[in-house]
Amino acid sequence: MDTLIQAIVMGIVQGLTEFLPVSSSGHLIVVPALLGWDDPFIESLAFSVMLHLGTLVALLVFFRADWLRLVPAFLASLRERSVGDDPDRRLAWLLALSTIPAVIVGLLLNDLIEGAFREARLVAVTLVIGAAILWLAERVGTRTRGVGDLSARGAIGIGIAQSLALVPGISRSGISISAGLFAGLDREAAARFSFLMATPITAGAGAYETLKLIRGDVAVDVQVAPLVVGMVASLVAGLVAIAFLLRFLRTHPTTIFIAYRLVLSAVVVVAWLGLWDRPG
Repeated sequence: MDTLIQAIVMGIVQGLTEFLPVSSSGHLIVVPALLGWDDPFIESLAFSVMLHLGTLVALLVFFRADWLRLVPAFLASLRERSVGDDPDRRLAWLLALSTIPAVIVGLLLNDLIEGAFREARLVAVTLVIGAAILWLAERVGTRTRGVGDLSARGAIGIGIAQSLALVPGISRSGISISAGLFAGLDREAAARFSFLMATPITAGAGAYETLKLIRGDVAVDVQVAPLVVGMVASLVAGLVAIAFLLRFLRTHPTTIFIAYRLVLSAVVVVAWLGLWDRPG
């Protein structure tokens, strides 16, 4: 299949699955495997950087009003050495606390974990594990708190949970929403905190991958057109996914995503057993 079309498809997959609790990294492994794609460009670091740039821009655009409040509030709290009763300052510090575990684990273990788990059959297992965690969170979470009611301990717990998303198939949004539910947040609040927390982490991961790119870790020639369309597709799909999930979770549980993860896991197992007739 033409590289440009593959770039569009993978951009849409990245944008949707980065924010829906179904695992973007798992889909980026599984989708090419199921479709029989083996274009080195699609698996290149340059393409990965552009896809993540698209989702980062989606986060910044969608939550621009939040960040225009949170960043000045955070800087003011540093300048005055006080959080006080300001809800924006408090939320900014909760987000800062929640990113620390992911940064530490990411710097220490990112390459090791991604290399060890980058197989479709292992993704089948982690998809089920993520579904089980989300199901349990739905069962035991009180869902009575808003983002403003989250404690520092709860924020750190969500950050620690998000570190597990380095394993393909777990899902960054899925595990952090689950942790938010365990902390007592309602579904929409858990998703909102997850997305706000994902912004600096996505930016940091993108910067890390860009640094690797500059150092010459790319094994294929850069193709500008697929890079651009992949990024744009990821951006547009990401905006759609964020808006959809926040609205959906106001009135619905995460059951549909739990079921989807289980079905996708079954499909991966079928493919692994050689029963999937991949397109030629």
